[in-house]
Amino acid sequence: MAACLRFTRRVWQSFIENKGHDAQCFPNLQVHRAVPGLVEVSLKVEQYNLNRVGTAHGGLILSLTDTLGSLAVASKGHFMTGVSTDIGTSFVRPAGRIGDVLHAKAVLTGIGKQLAYTRVDFTNPAGELVAYGYHTKYVGKSSSHHENVKFSEDGEKVIEGIDKDVD
Repeated sequence: MAACLRFTRRVWQSFIENKGHDAQCFPNLQVHRAVPGLVEVSLKVEQYNLNRVGTAHGGLILSLTDTLGSLAVASKGHFMTGVSTDIGTSFVRPAGRIGDVLHAKAVLTGIGKQLAYTRVDFTNPAGELVAYGYHTKYVGKSSSHHENVKFSEDGEKVIEGIDKDVD
């Protein structure tokens, strides 16, 4: 397994172990792919993800925009992913019912010394766009965290820092 995917999954696991919002709202999130600057995930829609109409709740999509924007930052080797400064989501169509699998692709569109910018696209089981979001994060203080790493361009290897997932 590529170093970037291992690292991004480790960051996601740290979110779950915090027992916060992520663990309560989407503990079954699956991180399928991570290369530097891009993360692809899926989430099976559960009863607790639904609104009164019986489709995936807009709050779920906005929360995922937050979390997946953070994982896009992690895919560049940031263990601590900063704090949100701006976030938004546009809803295109219903995101699914119980049992449907929602797919998302989070892209790091830019990162500097202080700010990171991400975009997240959500698709339904038919591959149709259901929503998209953006997330701006302040990464100034987290960019020097001791667990940060640097990946090879393809994300296959850690070239700076310690790959804790390999002996």
